[in-house]
Amino acid sequence: MERVIPTIAMRALLVIDVQNDFCPGGALPVPEGDVVVPVINELMAAFDHVVLTQDWHPEGHHSFASSHAGKGPYDTVEMDYGEQVLWPDHCVQGTAGADFHPDLNTTRAELIIRKGFRPEIDSYSAFFENDQETPTGLTGYLRERGIDTLVVVGLATDFCVKWSALDGCEQGFTVHVVEDATRGIDTNGSLAAAWDAMHEAGVQVLEAEDLLQAA
Repeated sequence: MERVIPTIAMRALLVIDVQNDFCPGGALPVPEGDVVVPVINELMAAFDHVVLTQDWHPEGHHSFASSHAGKGPYDTVEMDYGEQVLWPDHCVQGTAGADFHPDLNTTRAELIIRKGFRPEIDSYSAFFENDQETPTGLTGYLRERGIDTLVVVGLATDFCVKWSALDGCEQGFTVHVVEDATRGIDTNGSLAAAWDAMHEAGVQVLEAEDLLQAA
């Protein structure tokens, strides 16, 4: 597919969960998760609009394996909204693990969306919690500002990046994902499946250089 580079007008950079717990040394590290930070910082200079998301769980969140007797990380349980992967305790509100990576340039952000703060429901997407019904408010924010194109980067490709990209498409936005500005966890083939799902939904995959050369 021919790559179409989004113009600066009406586009936003959506930076997903670049937090300490998702980087090496964190509670739920994405391999090479910190490698995306300098790439994202460089991309920010090419955007007038930058939005960050931040996983923000209370202690004892229902998506934590520690909240379910006899269960371990990466096991699954049935929630009211369907199957839920259980995770190590991570991005707990007010902890260092929930902070953004110290090298991430957060001063460029116009908006920070905190998600996953309801104890009984997890939230991968920047747009909806995992019940696919409870909105974060991001859609309305973007539409009121006249933004129609999203460029998605961050962590992790096969979970929060994927669901944010898919929901962005479903909400009517043109969505691009920058491949070298994201990294995945890849559990049981989840990374390849994520790229397939995004391609099928019409998400266009770019490299950071494509955007920087067009800036």
